Amino acid sequence: MDSVDIEVLKSSARWLDQGHRALLVTVVKTWGSSPRPEGAMLAVRDDGTVVGSVSGGCIEDDLIERVRQRGITQTKPEVVKYGITAEEAHRFGLPCGGTIQLVLEPLTKASGIAELCGAVEHGRLVARTLDMEMGIAQLSAAQAGDGVGFDGKRLLTIHGPRHRMLVIGAGQLSRYLCTIAVGLDYQVTVCDPREAYTDAWDVPGITIVSTMPDDTVLDMKLDERCAVIALTHDPKLDDLALMEALKTPAFYVGALGSRRNNAARRERLKEFDLTETELTRLHGPAGIYIGSRTPPEIAVSILAEVTAAKNGVELPHMLQIEGAKAARDIARSVTSSCDIQSLNVNQTESVPTD
Repeated sequence: MDSVDIEVLKSSARWLDQGHRALLVTVVKTWGSSPRPEGAMLAVRDDGTVVGSVSGGCIEDDLIERVRQRGITQTKPEVVKYGITAEEAHRFGLPCGGTIQLVLEPLTKASGIAELCGAVEHGRLVARTLDMEMGIAQLSAAQAGDGVGFDGKRLLTIHGPRHRMLVIGAGQLSRYLCTIAVGLDYQVTVCDPREAYTDAWDVPGITIVSTMPDDTVLDMKLDERCAVIALTHDPKLDDLALMEALKTPAFYVGALGSRRNNAARRERLKEFDLTETELTRLHGPAGIYIGSRTPPEIAVSILAEVTAAKNGVELPHMLQIEGAKAARDIARSVTSSCDIQSLNVNQTESVPTD
C-alpha cells in the first residue's frame, strides 16, 4: 500500500511516460478550517482522470471539469484560490470561513517527477523547489522538520517518509500493521532474530533485520519522529526493545498484550533501571478499545493510537484498552449484582406467608 503522496507521484510519472499531459495540484496555503493540510497533492490527467485529494471532493470536481473543458494548455504554474467568499465556501464544500490556495503545475520532463519518485521509493526525504516563472523543479535533501514554503516565486514541498516505525516481530499481525503503516507514510523497519519468521517475510516496502531488538533500537538512533511497537509476546525480545526505546525521545512506545501481561512487563522493566517517568511512557496494552479480535482489527486499533500520539492528541483513559476494559468489567459487575438482587427480591415475594 503506497501513501497518498507516493500514489500521486507514481501516477503522474506513469502518465507522462504514456504521453499524457498532467496537472499537479498542491495545497500551498490555507486560512481557517480546511479539509486537507498544506502540501496535500492531486494529479489530474488530460482526460480528467484524477488521483489524490485537496479537499472534500467539490474542488476536485471543479478542477476535473476545468481540465475537460479547457484541457491542460498552460505552460507555467499558476495560483488559484477557493472559498474566498461564503458562497464559494458553500459551493466547494469548505468548512465555514475556510479558504484554500493551490498551485496548478503543468508537468513536463523538466518537472523531475520520475527522479522524485525514485528517491522517495528508496526512503529518502527530498525537498522539491519549483520555480514558478520557469516551471522547472530542483531536488535536494530535506530535513524531517522542513515544511511547505511558498512566496509566490518558488514553491518548496517535502516528499518522503517523515516518520519512522520500528516493529518488533515479523508475525501475522505485523504484516497487517506494517502494510497500513506504509500507507500512512512511515518508513518501517521490522526486527526479528527468529529465522522462521524472517525467511517467510514478503511484505514490500519494509526493511527487515535479524539483529537483536536492543541493538536495533540503538542502531536506529530513534528521535521524536519515531514509533516503536513490540508484537512478539516474547519477553526475551519485546523487553529488550522496550528497555532501550523508553529511554529515547520516540513519540510512541507500545507493546501488545493483556492487562495482566502488561502489569508483569512493567515489573520486569523496573529491573532494567528504568525510571518511573520512563515507564509511564509505555503504551500497554497498545491500541484503543474497539473490540478488536482479528489481526487486521488489532492493527487498526494500534495504529489509531499511534496516529493520535503523532498528532499530539491525548486520548481519554476510557478510549485506551486498559481503561475501557476496566470500565467494562465494573459495568458487568454492577449489572450482575443488580440481577442477583432482583432475583432475590422476586424469590422473596413469591414465598407464601402465614
